Amino acid sequence: MRIGIVGGGQLGRMLAQAGAPLNLRFTFLDPGDEPCAAVHGEHVRADWQDAAALETLAATCDAITFEFENVPAEAVERLAEQRPAFPPAQALATARDRWLEKSLFRSLDIAVPPIARIDSQADLDAAVAEIGLPAVIKTRTLGYDGKGQKVLRTPEDVAGAFDELGGVPLILEGFIDFDHEISVIAVRARDGEIRHWPVVRNEHRQGILHCSVPQVSHPLQAQAEDYASRVMNALDYVGVMAFEFFVTAAGLLANEIAPRVHNSGHWSIEGAVTSQFENHVRAIAGLPLGETARLAPCAMLNVIGAFPERDAVLALPGTRWHDYGKAPRPGRKIGHITVLAADDETLTQRIEAVEALLVNELG
Repeated sequence: MRIGIVGGGQLGRMLAQAGAPLNLRFTFLDPGDEPCAAVHGEHVRADWQDAAALETLAATCDAITFEFENVPAEAVERLAEQRPAFPPAQALATARDRWLEKSLFRSLDIAVPPIARIDSQADLDAAVAEIGLPAVIKTRTLGYDGKGQKVLRTPEDVAGAFDELGGVPLILEGFIDFDHEISVIAVRARDGEIRHWPVVRNEHRQGILHCSVPQVSHPLQAQAEDYASRVMNALDYVGVMAFEFFVTAAGLLANEIAPRVHNSGHWSIEGAVTSQFENHVRAIAGLPLGETARLAPCAMLNVIGAFPERDAVLALPGTRWHDYGKAPRPGRKIGHITVLAADDETLTQRIEAVEALLVNELG
């Protein structure tokens, strides 16, 4: 069976690595000359919306998926007319637009921070008067890793902010007093079966994920699973989805979903019975889902901008090295390191040892 993946980055690369033992083959549609996933399959070099390239992908693959949200939903719709294409285009369109995303959450009785739709500076001024400061204004589409947004702390920050972010549709979100951020990774099969991995506690630095640690007894695991299941069922979802939350005194507030395998689930490659990547290709291919239990205390740390000395990292006990085959540059995710241990105390010590070696250049 051949699976087409729209996108050829590290997520596509790890999907192909997970699918190889299942005798799944892969074709990547990507405009780059040498996308890092291409070493694991065929490469169709073309734009995401190139009609001939989409036709080639549909004609040569048995099922289609995508690896990031910048893929136009229209391209997925076109592919779905000829082949099973998952997750569905509606899920992609919803996740690409922060206003549609938050509106879906509210329709499903999932709590969100105070929000307002912003289509002009006048809208922004009125929303700030109602929601208050501090707040954060974000582009409705295409922002990621802290890009396409601005924190508003003073009236001076508000003045001209609509034009500063390009005069495009925006969303304003009020600041939340939260304890920490978590995500839950879930997978839904073609027949509607849903499985969840343990909740993951996330630490960000300068808007980029730094470290993710799965929690086997988080008190809000059941609530996170319930919210993720509501969204997946509402979208008739197939594949892996990540759902990010703020943990507050009142429970969970929804931040955003990612309709794909996710950075905060990379620990599952070594740390779970079945990784998020394997379960995603299982779901896309119509295969039974695998178990999602954590195998041992573990964590994932991103390698951003520049690599640490590899031998020094590998000399540390319990480490696993993942190089994405991407050229280093500030702010770019070029790999990750998984850390495993027999107990939580040892895990903390090993995380600190790896952190001491990281030379992350955040840009």
